[in-house]
Amino acid sequence: QVQLVESGGGLVQAGGSLRLSCAASGRTFSSYSIGWFRQAPGKEREFVASISWSGGTTYYADSVKGRSTISRDNAKNTASLQMNSLKPEDTAVYYCAASLLAVAGPSSTYPYWGQGTQVTVSS
Repeated sequence: QVQLVESGGGLVQAGGSLRLSCAASGRTFSSYSIGWFRQAPGKEREFVASISWSGGTTYYADSVKGRSTISRDNAKNTASLQMNSLKPEDTAVYYCAASLLAVAGPSSTYPYWGQGTQVTVSS
């Protein structure tokens, strides 16, 4: 089992950047693929990005592709999501999640979740 804690959210102006972090505790962090999801008020939780256990494979939602980079450091049990050129529509609670699947898909394939971190982008 793995426990996840997100940090790095906050209030930023449109066009700015944020780096979200996901700290993991528990055994064998490197065995898990990591995903980032977000949920805006009144909307469904949506996929943002994911990275395989080795870091060799990444996926991005079209809405953030080219503006975001997901990464991980297995030695430090952390994963990160660097977000640039932020837009007001990026405002949401961001969650990191972990899955033992080599390449996880929708949120239902991730059994482990953090508590979320709020990102607010002002126009």
